[in-house]
Amino acid sequence: MKKRQVILITDGDEYARKNIEYIAKKVGGRCISKSYGNPTTLTGKEIVGMILEAPYDPVFVMFDDSGFVGEGAGEQALKYVATNKQMDVLGVIAVASRTHQSEWSKVDVTIDRFGELTHYGVDKSGIQELEVGRINGDTVYCLDELDVPLVVGIGDIGKMARMDDVKAGCPITEQAVQLILERSGFREQQSGK
Repeated sequence: MKKRQVILITDGDEYARKNIEYIAKKVGGRCISKSYGNPTTLTGKEIVGMILEAPYDPVFVMFDDSGFVGEGAGEQALKYVATNKQMDVLGVIAVASRTHQSEWSKVDVTIDRFGELTHYGVDKSGIQELEVGRINGDTVYCLDELDVPLVVGIGDIGKMARMDDVKAGCPITEQAVQLILERSGFREQQSGK
């Protein structure tokens, strides 16, 4: 059975849903809209079932812990999907947030709200921070345990002082997605069919 190619997003609020649906359509992918929620209400097994039914790749899936300290439902579902043998994770968009307890993850690259790629972390507003290669968020705690090819950190999807608003075309979210598609070789695989 051919593996499904997925992009995981560590945010699941209404803003994230609108942006991810918009970008999925723009790049010819599919968004599992039912995965949105703050916090995530679906189990990893339920989400895998929906991914397998999606008509085409890449499949975008959202996960959210709603500030839950430690491993919440969003992270449990994310881990289940990311480690499922039928999934080929192209990359993860790690979304910064203000957390009650500081949960953080290593990232390979971040994109600030001005669209600049940087090795520094970014905050919820998409402003570069001083720490190198890490991002604070509420659904990122488990990312370091996963074997994924690329983790792209960004500010809060759909927000960042309206610079990632869906009315503006979600430029930061799209840039993160395009980076994952490019580095994963997804485009070459599609054109080689």
